[in-house]
Amino acid sequence: MTGLHVGYATAQVLHGVDFEIGDAQSVALLGRNGMGKTTLVRAICGLRPPTVTAGSIVYNGAELTRMPVYRIARAGVALVPQGRRVFGSLTTLENLTVVPRHRRAHSAEPWTVERVFEFFPRLSERSGSMARALSGGEQQMLAIGRALMTNPSLLIMDEPSEGLAPSVLDVIQDRLEGLRASGLSILIAEQNVDLALDIAEKAIVIDDSGTIAWSGPTSQLRADDVLLERHLSI
Repeated sequence: MTGLHVGYATAQVLHGVDFEIGDAQSVALLGRNGMGKTTLVRAICGLRPPTVTAGSIVYNGAELTRMPVYRIARAGVALVPQGRRVFGSLTTLENLTVVPRHRRAHSAEPWTVERVFEFFPRLSERSGSMARALSGGEQQMLAIGRALMTNPSLLIMDEPSEGLAPSVLDVIQDRLEGLRASGLSILIAEQNVDLALDIAEKAIVIDDSGTIAWSGPTSQLRADDVLLERHLSI
């Protein structure tokens, strides 16, 4: 994306954001609460509000800026939203089958219900359960599985660790590392800095001015206590 400015009716949040996500690259989007991480995620995915007021978002040669959400999904972008947002009145299985499945040329092994159940065996055990009856960890697995069912080339996750017990978080992290190793591009907006730095190879830090304060290899950020304290209060 280039020169991205994004805001709401009463406030401009992001000012001239520029960054790239390479093929098969995992990127951590970091910053304190209220710095604009979710705003940026929503802008990329075409969700309104907020509104993109200037700049460009291009993915695989397609201009996503102001493109309808369904066309962004068809372009290969999938979102695991903050708060999971599963369809509570549908079963686990129905949540996975209700989404449109796009067989993309880059996907050598498309995601199917069977593959999601193999990826998250707990979902197979709860396939007939209403999503609202699932635990928080199970709902997060379901939200990830539902996104994968669209066969994306870019998976965007907004606060995937939110509200999860450590034991469940270990499972989620293991699966996300597996997705990274498979060649799927990942953008993870996350308050849990350790998780984000474990999964991603590149980090982007947004500060209170709504601009990118720092970007570079996660190994460099992890090793720099001054940077962590200045931008993330760690």
